[in-house]
Amino acid sequence: MELTDLKIFMAIIQEGSITRAAERLEYVQSNITMRIRKMESELGVQLFHRTPKGVLPTEKGRIFSQYASDILLKVEEAIMSVQEPEYPSGPLTIGVVETVASTPPFIRALSDFQKKHPKVALSLVTGTSPQNYEKLLNRELDGAFFTGDFDLAPLKVAHEIREEVILLTKADGKSAPPDIANATWVVFPKGCPLRAASVDWLHGQGVSTVNMIEVSTLDTMLNCVRAGIGYTLLTESVIAEVDERLEVHPVPERYRFVTTRLVTRKEQFSSKAFAVFADCVRGAGLPYAFGAAGENSGSR
Repeated sequence: MELTDLKIFMAIIQEGSITRAAERLEYVQSNITMRIRKMESELGVQLFHRTPKGVLPTEKGRIFSQYASDILLKVEEAIMSVQEPEYPSGPLTIGVVETVASTPPFIRALSDFQKKHPKVALSLVTGTSPQNYEKLLNRELDGAFFTGDFDLAPLKVAHEIREEVILLTKADGKSAPPDIANATWVVFPKGCPLRAASVDWLHGQGVSTVNMIEVSTLDTMLNCVRAGIGYTLLTESVIAEVDERLEVHPVPERYRFVTTRLVTRKEQFSSKAFAVFADCVRGAGLPYAFGAAGENSGSR
């Protein structure tokens, strides 16, 4: 059995179809079918159930896929380890959340990184915290920022940021507390922990239905609040300077702080590009940082 066989097998697992796997790998379909039959003959077990819509792994196929995936990842790590130059270089893809990407300290970190490490091709991908988490585990990202509680067992935390959460409304000069129960709320897409906190807070106040406007960028969110369209929960650091069009209100202690982490996968191979990127983030003075957490192995 060759590594190519394992790659073919995993492509079929991921695509759920021999035809689509052949297209992805640019192989002739009959060749892939022959290779899978050869693997099944060598192993003495059936790896796939054939269905009218494609193929599904058998129980033995699912077990084999776990080992095949581990083997291919180890081979990839070994290749990267021996091919990586002594200096940081090559592509580096980082997942970011809006509440980090728009802060002045993060922009300083990017500027410092670009000046010091011009041979690294940095790509930033904006997404929600759950999206970043899943993409990191699926190896679509080299590192990621995410906010909230996730299983950190397969990950290495490079930096943590604890931030205060505030309620933002349009400044109207009134001294009365904001009417959160009857307000429209401007929120990021599902998966955002601040959106979840808004809903939980309102449900705790007996509000069963929350009127929400979903936006995808911080600028749109702030402009909606400035226009009096709705309220929002945000971290204090996104308000870089005093904005007379916005009014800041405290939130209940339960929702007062959130933790954002910069993480990468726990692997034997350690990317020099990610290491120096994390150094720049730590050196940029991102708010409320309390340092690298090392190899944190639990959820928090």
